[in-house]
Amino acid sequence: MPLRVQPAPAPALRSVLAALGSPTGLRGNPTPPGPRAGRDSLRPDLSLPVHVLDGITASAGPPRTRLTGWRFLLRDAHGAAGAAEAMLTADGWTFSHFCEGPFVASTETALRRAEALPTTHQPRLLSVPELYMVTLWLHGDTEADAAGGAPAPADLLVPLAPAPPGIAAHHPQRVDGLLPLLTRRLVPPPLLGAPA
Repeated sequence: MPLRVQPAPAPALRSVLAALGSPTGLRGNPTPPGPRAGRDSLRPDLSLPVHVLDGITASAGPPRTRLTGWRFLLRDAHGAAGAAEAMLTADGWTFSHFCEGPFVASTETALRRAEALPTTHQPRLLSVPELYMVTLWLHGDTEADAAGGAPAPADLLVPLAPAPPGIAAHHPQRVDGLLPLLTRRLVPPPLLGAPA
């Protein structure tokens, strides 16, 4: 089934386009991704909201998510060459950084596989910084505001490569199955001889 991609805020897209078109927008950032092509041939393609998972080990309630930005896959004539991210500041949406590396190709692979699933989802990215892990979050409510919400138990998470040891990359897992596993990874085991 096709994915229902929500459009990024227009100011976020404009900030990425301005950074691609401005040599001063690249200071402090690596050159735009894709050494195989010049900056002028890169264009933003698919945009995904980026959420961070907070409170995964908190005992008071379920984990929370917060929107941190929108990531745009950048394409050239050969395919995905990298990504650009915009973040929300007090002054509105602004360009944050360019990136390339394994998460870009892994995002494309996960999206292709998600397209083949029997149900329609809204794609998002969910970051778990404590595990240096990023997942493609397939939200079941395709009409939801992409900037909000939390993972529902039946939503799917597709870990992107490289995934932490013992977690299969590109294998969709229900939230209610994967989050407990991630929580156990982050909670230190009790000390030997300590009361339980």
